[in-house]
Amino acid sequence: MELLAGYSPHAVAIAFGMTLLAGISTGLGGLIVAVRSRPSDRFLAGALGFSTGVMVYISLVEILPKGIDQVGQGKAIVAFFAGVLLIAVIDRMVPDEVNPHELHETKPSPALAKAGVMAGLAIALHNFPEGFATFMAALADPVLAAPLAVAIAIHNIPEGIAVAAPLREATGRKWRAAGWATLSGLAEPAGAVVGFLILLPFMGPSTLGLSYAAVAGIMVFISFDKLLPSAIQTGHHHHSIYSVIAGMGVMALSLAMMS
Repeated sequence: MELLAGYSPHAVAIAFGMTLLAGISTGLGGLIVAVRSRPSDRFLAGALGFSTGVMVYISLVEILPKGIDQVGQGKAIVAFFAGVLLIAVIDRMVPDEVNPHELHETKPSPALAKAGVMAGLAIALHNFPEGFATFMAALADPVLAAPLAVAIAIHNIPEGIAVAAPLREATGRKWRAAGWATLSGLAEPAGAVVGFLILLPFMGPSTLGLSYAAVAGIMVFISFDKLLPSAIQTGHHHHSIYSVIAGMGVMALSLAMMS
């Protein structure tokens, strides 16, 4: 049985699996909190910076051009910035004090449990369109989407920490805190399913093209609003930027080898 203008159930399952794995990586952040070990700031700066380079390069060099090929440059540009606007509006809906992508010190207080829950809700709100974006990219090209899913997974790890750390301090139950961190990441596969079901009746070359362009916009915004600032906030600015360039270079080389 073929669906989505030529995409088989197997292709859909692979795309969903990649989205699921990227989403539940928040559980790794929860696990880090549970075992009280933490990656060095230099490592986080490099990993997040590298992910930024991967996502920006793929979005602008591969995903957006796919949209342009399908619907033309004008419509693709509109869809690109519509994707940017969508994720920007979602980001602004979350107050800074509970936004897991803003810097906050974790201090013991009676409000820590509430802070952890609110961080989880904020992450779920952010991750919903991320899941759809990852899913659509994987539908377009699973090989191409693999590093994209890894980049999303890397940036989800600090999000898991943002959920689990206050819950652990407030309740003393480290594994329950890790579980809530994992649960918050399930918004990504949920976003994939909901987006899939909404677009299914309308799916065709034009819809796919507009979706690809919008996905590129979402990914670029995520990179510049979430990944890169998080990398720089570790205190290793130059290391972050060098890693961005390295991520772009690795993707450029891998794409050249595949062509």
